[in-house]
Amino acid sequence: MTTAGEQVGAAPIRVLVCDDQILVRTGLVTIIDAQPDLEVAGECGDGQSAVDLARRLRADVVVMDVRMPVLDGIEATRLLAGAGVDDPVKVLVVTTFNLDEYVYEALRAGASGFLLKDAPPAQLLHGIRTVATGAALLAPEVTRRLVGRYAARIRPTGGTPHDIPLTPRELEVLRLIADGLSNSEIAGALVISQETVKTFVSRILTKLSLRDRVQAVVYAYRNGLVT
Repeated sequence: MTTAGEQVGAAPIRVLVCDDQILVRTGLVTIIDAQPDLEVAGECGDGQSAVDLARRLRADVVVMDVRMPVLDGIEATRLLAGAGVDDPVKVLVVTTFNLDEYVYEALRAGASGFLLKDAPPAQLLHGIRTVATGAALLAPEVTRRLVGRYAARIRPTGGTPHDIPLTPRELEVLRLIADGLSNSEIAGALVISQETVKTFVSRILTKLSLRDRVQAVVYAYRNGLVT
């Protein structure tokens, strides 16, 4: 019986582990390599090496520490997954520092998820699998808190809803996403099924060329859909 994220016969998810603490890195490698659907493509101890190795080793996901020598994890993430990067690599930031500032900067740099190092192994593995599918690993309530705290930094572009290529219903769903509602909460608010909500979310991300819900929230603030 396969667990969530595993597929019989599917190629394993290739993971690059980047952490400057050898014991921590070894622990992460051991946990990841023990999974039949995951494979450690390589490991390194600084951000510059992560940037160099991620593409050379064709990693699907980079597990990235924040504080490292040569190049920190935030800047390395920006080079691998930031705006304007061709063929961006999915990055899961894992750090000992539970600071909103780190979360915000990591996500702004292009990270697809954020975990603390004291998270249980099952949560780490779930995070890798989630990020590998293209989904973002950030709970709606965390999104709400972060955007609420840092909304002042998100400068409006001056656009209006009339300039946004979404239907009225899609705009409504986007506003609810920006308010931090989960799919089930959106379904309840609009009296529609969760599957219908998922379809709307997928259309919104596709039409606006956004990677995930976090980018959708920032887009909504920049375009004055929420304040």
